[in-house]
Amino acid sequence: MSAYLIVELDITDPAKFQRYRELVPPIIEKYGGRYIVRGGGAEVLEGNWEPKRIVILEFETAQKAKECMESEEYQPVKQLRLESATTNMVMVEGV
Repeated sequence: MSAYLIVELDITDPAKFQRYRELVPPIIEKYGGRYIVRGGGAEVLEGNWEPKRIVILEFETAQKAKECMESEEYQPVKQLRLESATTNMVMVEGV
């Protein structure tokens, strides 16, 4: 079953976050992930949610998504994200 990472970001250091954006795609691709949504405008249709930036990634399985997020090569890149943005992230399985 496919797994999706839904990520909400509030970028606090654009220059550092730009470096993250440059480094992360090959790592995601290595683990079979692909971008479904990467930024773009978001329109609130219900509720109070006001996301700054949304990213949605698709992986073959939840295990592949976890392997990617826990991989040795992702850790220094993740640190860039942690230093340059506030992040909320969930993983959901779906079709």
